[in-house]
Amino acid sequence: MRTRNLGPFEVSAIGLGCMSMSHAYGKPDDEESAQVLHRALDLGYSMLDSAALYGFGKNEILIGKTLKERRNEFTLASKCGVFKNAEGRREINGSPEVLKRTCEDSLLRLQTDVIDLYYLHRHDPQVPIEESVGAMGDLVREGKVRSIGLSEVSAATLRKAHAEHPITALQTEYSLWTRNAELQVIHTCRELGTAFVAFSPLARGFLTGKLRDTARLEESDLRLTMPRFRAENFTRNLLLLDEFSRIAVEVGCTMAQLALAWILARGDHIIPIPGTRHLEFVEENAGAVDVVLDTATVERLDQLINQDTVSGQRYNEATQKEIDTEEF
Repeated sequence: MRTRNLGPFEVSAIGLGCMSMSHAYGKPDDEESAQVLHRALDLGYSMLDSAALYGFGKNEILIGKTLKERRNEFTLASKCGVFKNAEGRREINGSPEVLKRTCEDSLLRLQTDVIDLYYLHRHDPQVPIEESVGAMGDLVREGKVRSIGLSEVSAATLRKAHAEHPITALQTEYSLWTRNAELQVIHTCRELGTAFVAFSPLARGFLTGKLRDTARLEESDLRLTMPRFRAENFTRNLLLLDEFSRIAVEVGCTMAQLALAWILARGDHIIPIPGTRHLEFVEENAGAVDVVLDTATVERLDQLINQDTVSGQRYNEATQKEIDTEEF
């Protein structure tokens, strides 16, 4: 697989998001997920993305148990700042003591001595970003973390954090149908030498063309809480896929590969991390690195699916309040 730079690391141009193996998208299947993890490494994926939040630690346990004998084959990313508290509830907490404790817990679950890239999963508005990043910098100096990143923050917050400690990567949602990062964040990342890691690059499965009926989703599926997947919006959004499918046929690739190729074409500092727990999809996504789009095709896609043509916001109101980032 082709590679791109992620701070001090050279990683596959497409990484593997591991959230769906343990969190948010229905009942997990650890056996199938373990097969996917091994197959991903065999295919050349060399960046895996996890978090303390995913399955409240279960995703990190899965990765540690499955890949402890192959630890030197991939760059390992995980996240702190959102976790299960003592009451068993999801909590955002960016205090230094909590971040350091979470790191210790993650190292044990991941069965490793060091995490290559450690993200602050969410900026806690009750804690100055400099304090959170300063604590993460301590983890780097202690040798428990090799580099640090931020998730879902604005360009202004990135600049403040970078002044405290170099930020290797900023991760946020980015795809044809979620374009808010284009306002400032992507450009600021390039300016600072920070890699931009795009999660949900397939629009949570929508851009694959394989999800055309939300009734197929399990009751616990996170997408059912998202405005774009509500019936009235989803029906309108489906109309975009007809032309999208035609373009994929013209290019000679699948719809998923087309969506990933579009992201790769947006800048060589951008690394998409599509998530899956299915073998066929991890193989399909890997093929996107060989899809090269000309300028005319990129422009057609820009005009077809963008902030003006997609119906619905990406998050519900409660979740959106947690995000420190620019929105259209």
